[in-house]
Amino acid sequence: MKKAYLVLSDGRAFEGVRIGAEGEGLGELVFTTGMTGYLETLTDPSYAGQIIMQTFPLIGNYGVIPEDFEGACLAKGYVVRELCETPSNFRSEYALDRFLKEHNIPGITGVDTRALTRIIREEGVMNALICDEIPADLTDIQAYAVRGVVAAASCHQAQSFPAVGEERFHVALMDYGAKHHIVENLTARGCRVTELPHDTPAEEILALNPDGLMLSNGPGDPKENVFEIEQLKKLMGRLPVFGICLGHQLAALALGGETVKLKYGHRGANQPVKDLKTGRCFITSQNHGYAVLADSVSDIAELRYINANDFSCEGLDYPGRRCFTVQFHPEASAGPHDTGFLFDRFVAMMGGEDHA
Repeated sequence: MKKAYLVLSDGRAFEGVRIGAEGEGLGELVFTTGMTGYLETLTDPSYAGQIIMQTFPLIGNYGVIPEDFEGACLAKGYVVRELCETPSNFRSEYALDRFLKEHNIPGITGVDTRALTRIIREEGVMNALICDEIPADLTDIQAYAVRGVVAAASCHQAQSFPAVGEERFHVALMDYGAKHHIVENLTARGCRVTELPHDTPAEEILALNPDGLMLSNGPGDPKENVFEIEQLKKLMGRLPVFGICLGHQLAALALGGETVKLKYGHRGANQPVKDLKTGRCFITSQNHGYAVLADSVSDIAELRYINANDFSCEGLDYPGRRCFTVQFHPEASAGPHDTGFLFDRFVAMMGGEDHA
């Protein structure tokens, strides 16, 4: 076992044991509360540029199952209380430590993740470094920022996925860091999906003559995506639109709204969301550090969903624009499937209806 340290940008250091790849891991330290789904978390492109910390104490007990991956592993580091070295699952192909090494992810185990989580909850998200020796100068840690991550998370050329069964609609999916289960939810509902790079011009999207536009999840500060926002300005109102996570934020920015960085974000599979129209509460999976300010689009949008913990905006309806967006993940896996019906609403909207 090799000693390692997790050093926060304010100088506090936590000693543990090295796991995963050699070398340093510098990123924005965030925590996720999921009890399961560590594979989906590690392969969620929305974690690009970040060091992931699992609040659940034992990680890796069911090993690595490649068919459960959601996308590219773009995290900068991994922090766990205890890493299971002997997984037990009939689907497991190998242990999690090997996954981290193969994807060049430095990690640390044996640290007090409960204390670290309390620091982030009380003081907000901060940068951190996984290293073998505590640096005397913290300048590089303090100066780090998550930038340019949508380009790293997106596909580089268009991809097509056939509908399962009879084709009903054609969906253009803007890939800002899309998870595989978005495609699976659409194709399972009879949609042929054309997945497009994040920087595809609006004119090329319209030339495909899609029945609807899906805006995917993705990493980073939504305001950084100036070109993508400009393209959405040309598209909103032209065809049915369904946005998830970063797609939800970009749609709001394209229509004149504002976004704000949350103190420590919402990450995990147990986030409560209230539907203001029905009064029903759903348990959702989330992974985001920014939120839309609902008041900034109140003249054109209806606040539909709120977070039941902090009352932040979790979803908007845009009457007259054939558009609705949510901050949470209705396609979540592993995670609750309470809100899978939103894909049905999108399909209905493409068919000329809106099962709101």
